[in-house]
Amino acid sequence: MRILIIEDEKKVAAFIKRGLEQESYAVDVVNDGAEGEHYAAVNEYDAIILDIMLPKKSGLDVLKDLKASRVKAPVLLLTARDSVEDRVKGLNLGADDYLTKPFAFEELLARLRVLMRRGGYGSHLLKFADLSLDPATRKAKRGDAEIELTVKEYALLEYLLRNPNRVLTRILIAEHVWDQTFDSETNVVDVYINHLRSKIDKDFPKKLIHTIRGVGYMLKEE
Repeated sequence: MRILIIEDEKKVAAFIKRGLEQESYAVDVVNDGAEGEHYAAVNEYDAIILDIMLPKKSGLDVLKDLKASRVKAPVLLLTARDSVEDRVKGLNLGADDYLTKPFAFEELLARLRVLMRRGGYGSHLLKFADLSLDPATRKAKRGDAEIELTVKEYALLEYLLRNPNRVLTRILIAEHVWDQTFDSETNVVDVYINHLRSKIDKDFPKKLIHTIRGVGYMLKEE
């Protein structure tokens, strides 16, 4: 799951990024409205956290243009203003929710989960064949056997389970599991796929994670 934070207060942005990464999200951060709009237009995000007060281009102007260009990611507005007018204007422009600073991270996380659940992401059990993953408890199982996962292994498995029977390129996987600083020349995707295979497939006769030579990987039944 990939989140874009458009926030010019660097301490606030770092606080949100750190918390979301601990929850297994891939997070991109930009600090002005113009660059944020560009990121949202050229990348695929599962949600956008957008501050209203931004340099170069205001959050409300960014929101208006993103909705006009049919960017599908749900938008959570952040504002330091306790102004009904700002909140109403943002919602009228297409924001999906808002949060007034200062806020507790747990509230932001809960609101994000609600927004993504509306878009087909949520805490419902993910299943494929005899493999399951519960986003609420972060527990994975193959049959009756529980599987211990690291943060990145969890994020990778979740992405695979949300896209079964689809060829996922290494770039797609990297974009959704890592952030924009990811080095596409490294073999980290292959390394983590191998880690997952050792836990998901190694002790089971039916293999689920398959290599599509020269392209990427696919979760499918043999």
